Amino acid sequence: IHVYTHFRRTAQEQNKKVVVAGCVPQAQPRTDYLKELSIIGVQQIDRVVEVVDEAIKGHSVRLLGQKKEKGKRLGGARLDLPKIRKNPLIEIISINTGCLNACTYCKTKHARGDLASYSIEELVERARQSFQEGVCEIWLTSEDTGAYGRDIGTDLPSLLWELVKEIPEGAMLRLGMTNPPYILEHLEEMGRILQHPRVYSFLHVPVQSASDSVLMDMKREYCCADFRRVVDFLKERVPGITIATDIICGFPGETDEDFEQTMELVRQYRFPSLFINQFYPRPGTPAAKMEQVPAHVKKQRTKELSALFHTYKPYDHKIGERQRVLVTEESFDSQHYVAHNKFYEQVLVPKKPEFKGKMIEVDIYEAGKHYMKGQPVEDARVFTPSIAQPLQKGQVSGLPQVFRNSMGSDTVGQLECVIVVAWSFRDEQKLAELPERLSGANAGPVCV
Repeated sequence: IHVYTHFRRTAQEQNKKVVVAGCVPQAQPRTDYLKELSIIGVQQIDRVVEVVDEAIKGHSVRLLGQKKEKGKRLGGARLDLPKIRKNPLIEIISINTGCLNACTYCKTKHARGDLASYSIEELVERARQSFQEGVCEIWLTSEDTGAYGRDIGTDLPSLLWELVKEIPEGAMLRLGMTNPPYILEHLEEMGRILQHPRVYSFLHVPVQSASDSVLMDMKREYCCADFRRVVDFLKERVPGITIATDIICGFPGETDEDFEQTMELVRQYRFPSLFINQFYPRPGTPAAKMEQVPAHVKKQRTKELSALFHTYKPYDHKIGERQRVLVTEESFDSQHYVAHNKFYEQVLVPKKPEFKGKMIEVDIYEAGKHYMKGQPVEDARVFTPSIAQPLQKGQVSGLPQVFRNSMGSDTVGQLECVIVVAWSFRDEQKLAELPERLSGANAGPVCV
Protein backbone atom coordinates (compact mmCIF):
# COMPACT_ATOMS: atom_id res chain seq x y z
CA ILE A 1 0.00 0.00 0.00
CA HIS A 2 2.87 2.34 0.84
CA VAL A 3 4.39 1.78 -2.60
CA TYR A 4 1.13 2.45 -4.40
CA THR A 5 0.56 5.60 -2.37
CA HIS A 6 4.03 6.79 -3.26
CA PHE A 7 3.86 6.21 -7.01
CA ARG A 8 0.38 7.71 -7.25
CA ARG A 9 1.65 10.82 -5.51
CA THR A 10 4.73 10.88 -7.75
CA ALA A 11 2.55 10.48 -10.84
CA GLN A 12 0.42 13.44 -9.76
CA GLU A 13 3.50 15.58 -9.13
CA GLN A 14 4.90 14.75 -12.58
CA ASN A 15 1.52 14.96 -14.28
CA LYS A 16 1.62 11.32 -15.40
CA LYS A 17 -0.99 8.60 -15.59
CA VAL A 18 -0.57 5.18 -13.97
CA VAL A 19 -0.96 1.76 -15.61
CA VAL A 20 -0.45 -1.38 -13.51
CA ALA A 21 0.34 -4.82 -14.93
CA GLY A 22 1.38 -8.22 -13.62
CA CYS A 23 0.27 -11.04 -11.33
CA VAL A 24 -0.75 -8.99 -8.30
CA PRO A 25 -3.37 -6.77 -9.99
CA GLN A 26 -4.59 -9.79 -11.98
CA ALA A 27 -5.20 -11.77 -8.79
CA GLN A 28 -6.41 -8.86 -6.63
CA PRO A 29 -8.07 -6.35 -9.00
CA ARG A 30 -10.62 -5.20 -6.41
CA THR A 31 -8.04 -4.12 -3.85
CA ASP A 32 -8.78 -0.60 -2.60
CA TYR A 33 -5.46 0.91 -3.65
CA LEU A 34 -6.03 -0.28 -7.26
CA LYS A 35 -9.32 1.56 -7.61
CA GLU A 36 -9.52 3.93 -10.58
CA LEU A 37 -6.16 2.73 -11.95
CA SER A 38 -5.79 1.20 -15.40
CA ILE A 39 -4.83 -2.47 -15.24
CA ILE A 40 -3.44 -4.87 -17.85
CA GLY A 41 -3.95 -8.57 -17.07
CA VAL A 42 -1.26 -11.17 -17.65
CA GLN A 43 -3.02 -12.42 -20.80
CA GLN A 44 -3.55 -8.94 -22.25
CA ILE A 45 -0.04 -7.48 -22.31
CA ASP A 46 -0.19 -7.20 -26.11
CA ARG A 47 -2.80 -4.46 -25.64
CA VAL A 48 -0.50 -2.19 -23.64
CA VAL A 49 -0.48 0.53 -26.33
CA GLU A 50 -4.28 0.64 -26.28
CA VAL A 51 -4.33 0.93 -22.48
CA VAL A 52 -1.63 3.62 -22.44
CA ASP A 53 -3.57 5.58 -25.05
CA GLU A 54 -6.76 5.42 -22.96
CA ALA A 55 -4.86 6.32 -19.76
CA ILE A 56 -3.47 9.44 -21.45
CA LYS A 57 -7.04 10.44 -22.31
CA GLY A 58 -7.95 10.15 -18.63
CA HIS A 59 -9.88 6.88 -18.92
CA SER A 60 -9.53 3.95 -16.52
CA VAL A 61 -9.22 0.64 -18.41
CA ARG A 62 -9.17 -2.88 -16.96
CA LEU A 63 -8.28 -5.73 -19.29
CA LEU A 64 -8.23 -8.88 -17.16
CA GLY A 65 -9.87 -11.51 -19.37
CA GLN A 66 -8.26 -14.72 -20.57
CA LYS A 67 -7.61 -15.35 -24.25
CA LYS A 68 -9.23 -18.36 -25.90
CA GLU A 69 -9.28 -19.81 -29.37
CA LYS A 70 -11.86 -22.45 -30.32
CA GLY A 71 -12.67 -22.84 -26.62
CA LYS A 72 -9.05 -23.51 -25.59
CA ARG A 73 -7.14 -21.13 -23.33
CA LEU A 74 -4.14 -19.64 -25.12
CA GLY A 75 -0.63 -19.34 -23.70
CA GLY A 76 -0.76 -15.55 -23.77
CA ALA A 77 0.08 -12.80 -26.22
CA ARG A 78 1.25 -13.82 -29.69
CA LEU A 79 4.97 -14.49 -29.84
CA ASP A 80 5.44 -12.59 -33.11
CA LEU A 81 4.34 -9.22 -31.73
CA PRO A 82 6.85 -6.35 -32.06
CA LYS A 83 8.87 -5.65 -28.93
CA ILE A 84 12.01 -3.89 -27.74
CA ARG A 85 14.60 -6.15 -26.15
CA LYS A 86 16.25 -4.91 -22.97
CA ASN A 87 19.46 -6.45 -24.31
CA PRO A 88 19.59 -6.70 -28.13
CA LEU A 89 21.80 -9.80 -27.79
CA ILE A 90 19.37 -11.81 -25.64
CA GLU A 91 15.90 -13.06 -26.62
CA ILE A 92 13.60 -14.13 -23.77
CA ILE A 93 10.85 -16.51 -24.89
CA SER A 94 7.99 -17.63 -22.67
CA ILE A 95 7.15 -21.20 -23.70
CA ASN A 96 4.01 -21.55 -21.57
CA THR A 97 2.00 -19.75 -18.91
CA GLY A 98 0.28 -21.08 -15.80
CA CYS A 99 1.19 -24.35 -14.13
CA LEU A 100 -0.18 -27.73 -13.06
CA ASN A 101 0.63 -27.43 -9.35
CA ALA A 102 -1.37 -25.92 -6.50
CA CYS A 103 1.36 -25.02 -4.00
CA THR A 104 -0.17 -23.77 -0.77
CA TYR A 105 2.10 -20.69 -0.55
CA CYS A 106 1.81 -19.50 -4.15
CA LYS A 107 -0.56 -16.89 -5.50
CA THR A 108 0.79 -16.81 -9.04
CA LYS A 109 -1.49 -19.72 -9.93
CA HIS A 110 -4.49 -17.54 -8.98
CA ALA A 111 -3.40 -15.01 -11.58
CA ARG A 112 -2.08 -17.20 -14.39
CA GLY A 113 -4.31 -20.26 -14.06
CA ASP A 114 -3.65 -23.72 -15.47
CA LEU A 115 -0.98 -24.66 -17.96
CA ALA A 116 -1.25 -23.20 -21.46
CA SER A 117 1.63 -23.91 -23.86
CA TYR A 118 2.64 -22.29 -27.12
CA SER A 119 3.06 -24.66 -30.05
CA ILE A 120 6.50 -25.89 -31.05
CA GLU A 121 6.05 -24.23 -34.45
CA GLU A 122 5.40 -20.80 -32.88
CA LEU A 123 8.41 -21.09 -30.57
CA VAL A 124 10.78 -22.27 -33.29
CA GLU A 125 9.68 -19.41 -35.56
CA ARG A 126 10.27 -16.86 -32.79
CA ALA A 127 13.76 -18.26 -32.18
CA ARG A 128 14.51 -18.21 -35.91
CA GLN A 129 13.41 -14.57 -36.16
CA SER A 130 15.53 -13.65 -33.14
CA PHE A 131 18.71 -15.02 -34.69
CA GLN A 132 17.92 -13.13 -37.90
CA GLU A 133 17.96 -9.97 -35.75
CA GLY A 134 21.42 -10.61 -34.34
CA VAL A 135 20.54 -12.33 -31.06
CA CYS A 136 23.24 -14.71 -29.78
CA GLU A 137 21.54 -16.09 -26.66
CA ILE A 138 18.01 -17.35 -25.99
CA TRP A 139 16.40 -17.81 -22.58
CA LEU A 140 13.36 -20.07 -22.30
CA THR A 141 11.11 -19.04 -19.41
CA SER A 142 7.80 -19.91 -17.77
CA GLU A 143 6.33 -20.70 -14.37
CA ASP A 144 7.50 -24.28 -14.97
CA THR A 145 9.35 -25.17 -18.17
CA GLY A 146 9.31 -28.89 -17.30
CA ALA A 147 5.52 -29.00 -17.63
CA TYR A 148 5.68 -27.64 -21.18
CA GLY A 149 3.43 -29.33 -23.71
CA ARG A 150 1.33 -31.49 -21.40
CA ASP A 151 -1.78 -29.58 -22.46
CA ILE A 152 -1.07 -29.87 -26.20
CA GLY A 153 0.22 -33.42 -26.50
CA THR A 154 3.97 -32.82 -26.56
CA ASP A 155 6.84 -32.33 -24.09
CA LEU A 156 9.92 -30.24 -23.29
CA PRO A 157 12.56 -32.49 -24.93
CA SER A 158 10.59 -32.46 -28.20
CA LEU A 159 10.63 -28.65 -28.16
CA LEU A 160 14.32 -28.43 -27.29
CA TRP A 161 15.45 -30.80 -30.05
CA GLU A 162 13.62 -28.64 -32.59
CA LEU A 163 15.03 -25.40 -31.18
CA VAL A 164 18.67 -26.52 -31.25
CA LYS A 165 18.36 -27.01 -35.01
CA GLU A 166 17.93 -23.23 -35.30
CA ILE A 167 20.80 -22.14 -33.04
CA PRO A 168 23.84 -20.86 -34.98
CA GLU A 169 27.27 -22.12 -34.00
CA GLY A 170 28.55 -20.10 -31.04
CA ALA A 171 25.10 -18.97 -29.94
CA MET A 172 23.55 -20.50 -26.81
CA LEU A 173 20.23 -21.51 -25.27
CA ARG A 174 19.48 -21.35 -21.55
CA LEU A 175 16.63 -23.35 -20.06
CA GLY A 176 14.55 -21.79 -17.26
CA MET A 177 13.14 -23.17 -14.03
CA THR A 178 11.58 -26.64 -13.87
CA ASN A 179 10.00 -28.34 -10.88
CA PRO A 180 11.20 -31.88 -10.00
CA PRO A 181 8.02 -33.88 -10.82
CA TYR A 182 8.07 -33.09 -14.52
CA ILE A 183 11.77 -33.30 -15.21
CA LEU A 184 11.84 -36.79 -13.65
CA GLU A 185 9.98 -38.20 -16.64
CA HIS A 186 12.59 -36.95 -19.11
CA LEU A 187 15.91 -37.40 -17.32
CA GLU A 188 17.60 -39.44 -20.08
CA GLU A 189 16.58 -37.00 -22.82
CA MET A 190 17.40 -33.94 -20.71
CA GLY A 191 20.84 -35.33 -19.96
CA ARG A 192 21.55 -35.57 -23.69
CA ILE A 193 20.12 -32.11 -24.46
CA LEU A 194 22.11 -30.39 -21.69
CA GLN A 195 25.31 -31.81 -23.18
CA HIS A 196 24.55 -30.23 -26.56
CA PRO A 197 27.32 -27.71 -27.43
CA ARG A 198 24.75 -24.93 -28.03
CA VAL A 199 22.79 -25.50 -24.80
CA TYR A 200 24.05 -24.30 -21.42
CA SER A 201 24.68 -27.16 -18.99
CA PHE A 202 22.55 -25.39 -16.42
CA LEU A 203 19.23 -26.19 -14.76
CA HIS A 204 17.23 -24.38 -12.10
CA VAL A 205 15.35 -26.97 -10.02
CA PRO A 206 13.70 -25.55 -6.86
CA VAL A 207 13.67 -27.92 -3.88
CA GLN A 208 12.15 -25.38 -1.38
CA SER A 209 12.77 -27.77 1.56
CA ALA A 210 14.58 -31.05 2.18
CA SER A 211 11.88 -32.17 4.63
CA ASP A 212 9.21 -34.44 3.15
CA SER A 213 6.80 -33.28 5.84
CA VAL A 214 7.22 -29.65 4.80
CA LEU A 215 7.02 -30.54 1.11
CA MET A 216 3.73 -32.31 1.77
CA ASP A 217 2.33 -29.24 3.52
CA MET A 218 3.50 -27.14 0.57
CA LYS A 219 1.76 -29.58 -1.83
CA ARG A 220 4.88 -29.74 -3.95
CA GLU A 221 4.03 -33.24 -5.29
CA TYR A 222 7.51 -34.71 -4.84
CA CYS A 223 9.76 -35.82 -2.00
CA CYS A 224 13.37 -34.89 -1.34
CA ALA A 225 14.51 -38.24 -2.77
CA ASP A 226 12.98 -37.22 -6.11
CA PHE A 227 15.00 -34.01 -6.09
CA ARG A 228 18.17 -35.88 -5.21
CA ARG A 229 17.53 -38.31 -8.05
CA VAL A 230 17.28 -35.46 -10.55
CA VAL A 231 20.46 -33.79 -9.30
CA ASP A 232 22.50 -37.00 -8.98
CA PHE A 233 21.48 -38.25 -12.42
CA LEU A 234 22.28 -34.98 -14.19
CA LYS A 235 25.59 -34.55 -12.36
CA GLU A 236 26.60 -38.03 -13.53
CA ARG A 237 25.44 -37.63 -17.13
CA VAL A 238 26.38 -33.96 -17.61
CA PRO A 239 29.80 -33.47 -15.99
CA GLY A 240 30.22 -29.98 -14.58
CA ILE A 241 26.52 -29.08 -14.81
CA THR A 242 25.33 -26.15 -12.70
CA ILE A 243 22.25 -26.90 -10.60
CA ALA A 244 20.57 -23.85 -9.07
CA THR A 245 17.85 -24.24 -6.47
CA ASP A 246 15.44 -22.30 -4.22
CA ILE A 247 14.79 -22.74 -0.51
CA ILE A 248 12.05 -21.28 1.68
CA CYS A 249 12.98 -20.79 5.34
CA GLY A 250 10.30 -20.89 8.02
CA PHE A 251 7.36 -22.40 6.16
CA PRO A 252 4.41 -22.97 8.54
CA GLY A 253 5.01 -26.05 10.65
CA GLU A 254 8.74 -26.30 9.85
CA THR A 255 10.54 -27.73 12.89
CA ASP A 256 14.20 -27.46 13.83
CA GLU A 257 14.61 -31.04 12.53
CA ASP A 258 13.00 -30.11 9.21
CA PHE A 259 15.30 -27.15 8.81
CA GLU A 260 18.38 -29.22 9.69
CA GLN A 261 17.52 -31.59 6.81
CA THR A 262 17.61 -28.59 4.47
CA MET A 263 20.94 -27.46 5.89
CA GLU A 264 22.35 -30.95 5.34
CA LEU A 265 21.18 -30.95 1.71
CA VAL A 266 23.07 -27.70 1.09
CA ARG A 267 26.16 -29.04 2.86
CA GLN A 268 26.10 -32.10 0.61
CA TYR A 269 25.51 -30.45 -2.77
CA ARG A 270 27.08 -27.02 -2.18
CA PHE A 271 24.84 -25.39 -4.76
CA PRO A 272 26.77 -22.61 -6.54
CA SER A 273 23.53 -20.69 -7.06
CA LEU A 274 21.08 -20.71 -4.14
CA PHE A 275 18.02 -18.48 -3.84
CA ILE A 276 17.06 -18.18 -0.17
CA ASN A 277 13.62 -16.84 0.71
CA GLN A 278 12.19 -16.14 4.15
CA PHE A 279 8.58 -17.34 4.14
CA TYR A 280 6.00 -14.62 3.72
CA PRO A 281 2.28 -15.51 3.98
CA ARG A 282 0.54 -14.19 0.89
CA PRO A 283 -3.07 -13.23 1.64
CA GLY A 284 -5.63 -15.65 0.30
CA THR A 285 -3.32 -18.66 0.13
CA PRO A 286 -3.80 -21.82 2.25
CA ALA A 287 -0.35 -21.33 3.82
CA ALA A 288 -1.44 -17.94 5.19
CA LYS A 289 -4.04 -19.74 7.31
CA MET A 290 -1.61 -22.28 8.75
CA GLU A 291 0.11 -21.87 12.11
CA GLN A 292 3.08 -19.58 11.41
CA VAL A 293 6.67 -20.02 12.50
CA PRO A 294 7.63 -17.05 14.74
CA ALA A 295 9.19 -14.20 12.81
CA HIS A 296 12.45 -14.26 14.78
CA VAL A 297 12.83 -17.99 14.06
CA LYS A 298 12.29 -17.48 10.31
CA LYS A 299 14.84 -14.69 10.35
CA GLN A 300 17.39 -16.77 12.25
CA ARG A 301 17.01 -19.76 9.91
CA THR A 302 17.40 -17.53 6.87
CA LYS A 303 20.56 -16.08 8.43
CA GLU A 304 21.97 -19.54 9.22
CA LEU A 305 21.37 -20.85 5.71
CA SER A 306 22.90 -17.74 4.17
CA ALA A 307 25.95 -18.12 6.40
CA LEU A 308 26.33 -21.75 5.31
CA PHE A 309 26.05 -20.75 1.65
CA HIS A 310 28.91 -18.28 2.08
CA THR A 311 31.25 -20.84 3.67
CA TYR A 312 32.20 -22.39 0.33
CA LYS A 313 33.60 -20.97 -2.90
CA PRO A 314 32.43 -22.93 -5.92
CA TYR A 315 34.92 -21.59 -8.48
CA ASP A 316 38.34 -21.55 -6.76
CA HIS A 317 39.32 -24.87 -8.34
CA LYS A 318 38.76 -23.42 -11.82
CA ILE A 319 41.60 -20.89 -11.61
CA GLY A 320 44.03 -21.74 -14.40
CA GLU A 321 41.41 -23.26 -16.70
CA ARG A 322 40.98 -22.16 -20.30
CA GLN A 323 37.32 -21.62 -21.15
CA ARG A 324 35.17 -20.52 -24.07
CA VAL A 325 32.70 -17.86 -23.00
CA LEU A 326 29.90 -15.91 -24.68
CA VAL A 327 29.97 -12.17 -23.92
CA THR A 328 26.49 -10.63 -23.69
CA GLU A 329 26.31 -7.66 -21.32
CA GLU A 330 27.99 -5.04 -19.17
CA SER A 331 28.71 -5.65 -15.47
CA PHE A 332 26.90 -3.70 -12.76
CA ASP A 333 30.03 -1.72 -11.96
CA SER A 334 30.48 -0.90 -15.69
CA GLN A 335 34.13 -1.98 -15.41
CA HIS A 336 33.82 -5.32 -17.22
CA TYR A 337 31.77 -7.26 -19.71
CA VAL A 338 29.82 -10.26 -18.41
CA ALA A 339 30.24 -13.58 -20.18
CA HIS A 340 29.12 -17.13 -19.41
CA ASN A 341 30.86 -20.45 -19.99
CA LYS A 342 29.18 -23.73 -21.00
CA PHE A 343 27.90 -24.19 -17.43
CA TYR A 344 26.39 -20.70 -17.31
CA GLU A 345 28.95 -19.61 -14.75
CA GLN A 346 29.62 -15.88 -14.78
CA VAL A 347 32.99 -14.82 -16.14
CA LEU A 348 34.07 -11.16 -16.14
CA VAL A 349 36.24 -10.13 -19.09
CA PRO A 350 37.90 -6.85 -20.15
CA LYS A 351 35.48 -4.26 -21.46
CA LYS A 352 36.52 -4.23 -25.10
CA PRO A 353 33.79 -3.39 -27.65
CA GLU A 354 35.05 -6.05 -30.06
CA PHE A 355 34.14 -8.76 -27.50
CA LYS A 356 30.44 -7.84 -27.18
CA GLY A 357 28.21 -10.59 -28.59
CA LYS A 358 31.22 -12.80 -29.35
CA MET A 359 32.44 -16.20 -28.21
CA ILE A 360 36.01 -15.84 -26.95
CA GLU A 361 38.64 -17.93 -25.17
CA VAL A 362 39.89 -16.83 -21.75
CA ASP A 363 42.25 -18.04 -19.06
CA ILE A 364 40.68 -17.92 -15.59
CA TYR A 365 42.97 -16.04 -13.18
CA GLU A 366 40.66 -15.08 -10.29
CA ALA A 367 37.51 -16.41 -8.65
CA GLY A 368 34.94 -14.93 -6.27
CA LYS A 369 31.77 -16.29 -4.71
CA HIS A 370 29.58 -15.55 -7.71
CA TYR A 371 32.00 -15.04 -10.57
CA MET A 372 35.35 -15.72 -12.20
CA LYS A 373 37.63 -13.35 -14.09
CA GLY A 374 39.12 -14.30 -17.41
CA GLN A 375 42.05 -12.95 -19.44
CA PRO A 376 41.46 -13.25 -23.21
CA VAL A 377 43.88 -15.65 -24.89
CA GLU A 378 46.23 -13.85 -27.27
CA ASP A 379 45.80 -14.74 -30.94
CA ALA A 380 42.77 -16.90 -30.11
CA ARG A 381 39.87 -16.81 -32.54
CA VAL A 382 37.06 -14.40 -31.64
CA PHE A 383 33.96 -16.17 -32.93
CA THR A 384 30.90 -14.22 -34.08
CA PRO A 385 27.80 -16.38 -33.57
CA SER A 386 25.24 -13.88 -34.85
CA ILE A 387 24.00 -14.48 -38.39
CA ALA A 388 23.03 -10.80 -38.64
CA GLN A 389 23.98 -7.47 -37.12
CA PRO A 390 22.22 -7.03 -33.73
CA LEU A 391 19.51 -4.40 -33.46
CA GLN A 392 20.48 -1.13 -31.85
CA LYS A 393 19.34 -0.67 -28.25
CA GLY A 394 15.73 0.57 -28.35
CA GLN A 395 15.01 -0.73 -31.86
CA VAL A 396 11.77 -2.65 -32.31
CA SER A 397 12.03 -6.38 -32.94
CA GLY A 398 9.79 -8.14 -35.45
CA LEU A 399 9.38 -5.20 -37.84
CA PRO A 400 11.04 -4.24 -41.12
CA GLN A 401 13.78 -1.63 -40.64
CA VAL A 402 11.66 1.17 -42.13
CA PHE A 403 8.97 0.61 -39.49
CA ARG A 404 11.46 0.30 -36.63
CA ASN A 405 12.89 3.70 -37.41
CA SER A 406 9.50 5.38 -37.72
CA MET A 407 8.04 3.88 -34.52
CA GLY A 408 10.80 4.66 -32.04
CA SER A 409 10.31 8.33 -31.25
CA ASP A 410 6.50 8.24 -31.37
CA THR A 411 6.30 5.29 -29.01
CA VAL A 412 8.70 6.85 -26.50
CA GLY A 413 6.87 10.17 -26.76
CA GLN A 414 3.62 8.52 -25.75
CA LEU A 415 5.16 6.65 -22.84
CA GLU A 416 6.76 9.76 -21.36
CA CYS A 417 3.29 10.64 -20.07
CA VAL A 418 2.82 7.32 -18.27
CA ILE A 419 4.26 5.38 -15.36
CA VAL A 420 3.94 1.64 -16.02
CA VAL A 421 4.31 -0.68 -13.04
CA ALA A 422 4.36 -4.44 -13.67
CA TRP A 423 3.99 -6.11 -10.26
CA SER A 424 4.75 -9.81 -9.88
CA PHE A 425 4.59 -11.87 -6.70
CA ARG A 426 8.24 -12.73 -7.36
CA ASP A 427 9.35 -9.09 -7.63
CA GLU A 428 9.21 -8.03 -3.97
CA GLN A 429 12.80 -6.72 -3.98
CA LYS A 430 12.19 -4.61 -7.09
CA LEU A 431 8.96 -3.39 -5.54
CA ALA A 432 10.81 -2.29 -2.42
CA GLU A 433 13.15 -0.20 -4.59
CA LEU A 434 10.30 1.43 -6.49
CA PRO A 435 9.84 4.60 -4.40
CA GLU A 436 13.49 5.59 -4.90
CA ARG A 437 13.30 4.89 -8.64
CA LEU A 438 10.08 6.83 -9.02
CA SER A 439 11.52 9.83 -7.21
CA GLY A 440 14.21 10.06 -9.86
CA ALA A 441 11.87 9.56 -12.79
CA ASN A 442 11.87 12.94 -14.43
CA ALA A 443 10.89 11.66 -17.86
CA GLY A 444 9.71 8.52 -19.53
CA PRO A 445 8.04 5.43 -18.09
CA VAL A 446 9.17 3.58 -15.01
CA CYS A 447 8.95 -0.18 -15.65
CA VAL A 448 9.45 -2.68 -12.82
